[in-house]
Amino acid sequence: MKYILFRKLIRRLIVFILILLIFPIMIYSYSKSIEPKMLDLNQISISSKSVTKSMEGLKIVQFSDSHLGEHFSLKQLKNVVNQINKQKPDIIVFTGDLIDNSSIYNKIDQIPSILQQLKAKYGKYAIYGNHDVGGAGKKISSAVFVNSGFTVLENNNVKIKLKNIEMNIIGLDDYLLGRPNPTEAFKDIDKNAFNLLLVHEPDVADRLKEYPIDLQLSGHSHGGQVKLPFHEAIYTPPLANIYTEGLYELKEHVKPMSLYVNRGIGTTRIPFRFFSVPELTVFTLTNK
Repeated sequence: MKYILFRKLIRRLIVFILILLIFPIMIYSYSKSIEPKMLDLNQISISSKSVTKSMEGLKIVQFSDSHLGEHFSLKQLKNVVNQINKQKPDIIVFTGDLIDNSSIYNKIDQIPSILQQLKAKYGKYAIYGNHDVGGAGKKISSAVFVNSGFTVLENNNVKIKLKNIEMNIIGLDDYLLGRPNPTEAFKDIDKNAFNLLLVHEPDVADRLKEYPIDLQLSGHSHGGQVKLPFHEAIYTPPLANIYTEGLYELKEHVKPMSLYVNRGIGTTRIPFRFFSVPELTVFTLTNK
């Protein structure tokens, strides 16, 4: 009897030890090889009084933080491009950090032919993130964006005409390594128009309360990149500590503002994602 009980105890102990050994391996494999290659498609409705009948149903697709390099391939970028085009966007925006480290990445010349395939009725727009600015990064990223058919917004704005109505897209330089100038960026902006702001770091929103913004789109945080279940991000980078992912409604601004923080599609520093699936975001404008 004692021998049988002992054998059962040993078997249970072996099973327990195997679970302890296998579980971390499973988490490691999932967070390194599976989740980083997943892609969420999030549909968000943005309601604003600044949305006119001409703008009703306008579709904006945001992608961000590709960090092209060892851990995000051109093949993955091609898949992202295909998924974006399937949405038939009116406007496409990229909110920073195209290449993880442009000083060592040796496939820069292959990027434009992929991004050129992105199609949007009213154009493609890009801003710089901190990884685009460091070293000679801005010069390289700028050339890639321009050769890919993107309009680069660096402390300036463009007006998009929709019948008799204008919509403004404003872009700010990176707040960590660039030279952001919101006064210059918002020059000649009609506060009553629908104003879309692109800025890489989301927490900048709290510094821009006096500017007429309807929607701010940011990235940078990666949604924490690695999170614990039912828990906030373990770590987010500077200027992504207050607003880490998803949609926020900010009422203390000169105009009620929606802020969306995209989790990005790549990784940086560590090649892992856990409970922070890469995403594309599709925004549909409405007055309702």
